[in-house]
Amino acid sequence: MPATPVSPRPPLSVVGRVFAVVAVIEAFTWAGLLVGMFLKYVTETTEAGVWLFGRLHGAAFVAYVVVALVAAVKLRWGWFRALVALAAAVPPLTTLLAEWWLRRTGHLSVPSAVSSEKSAETRLDDEATVS
Repeated sequence: MPATPVSPRPPLSVVGRVFAVVAVIEAFTWAGLLVGMFLKYVTETTEAGVWLFGRLHGAAFVAYVVVALVAAVKLRWGWFRALVALAAAVPPLTTLLAEWWLRRTGHLSVPSAVSSEKSAETRLDDEATVS
């Protein structure tokens, strides 16, 4: 049985790429803040990690929320996807999961590429029905 060719995913849009980068930065700063809190409250060695990563994470969080809202409008996400993307900013490292899910489902790609792919599938279904 020959292997079925895997269709390549559509390329990410500019907004999709920015969303992916900001999601990784937000997760990285979350991780840094968690390490900083460990050093401050558990080992009681230094407050520098909380001081630095607290500020960085605050900026990354705000940037993520703004980029998620812009992406939701530009990439025509529904309210569910937009709320999931926004809620992902709250638990640690969840923006990575949201970015992975949105990329995998094609919602970080150019909207016309996603709709043309769906219309091609619809045409194939229509042709199969007519035959």
